[in-house]
Amino acid sequence: MWMSGKISEKNVKLKRAYERPMDSDGKRVLVDRLWPRGVRKTDAAIDYWVKELAPSTELRRWFAHDPSRWEEFRRRYA
Repeated sequence: MWMSGKISEKNVKLKRAYERPMDSDGKRVLVDRLWPRGVRKTDAAIDYWVKELAPSTELRRWFAHDPSRWEEFRRRYA
């Protein structure tokens, strides 16, 4: 495993993969099953791509970005 110990939420910042990397970002971790469309891997400056933590393909398809399914999506993902 590349990380160990507990990580405080105050040390985690969320950022879209489409946003330009900054020197102040620290380690950049992509948690998604799919690579962001139109983003070159070299331009994204992603340090770790952790597909296994992302929602499954089946769960993403079921959710289909339907806001009425958000709470159930969160429950199933957890």
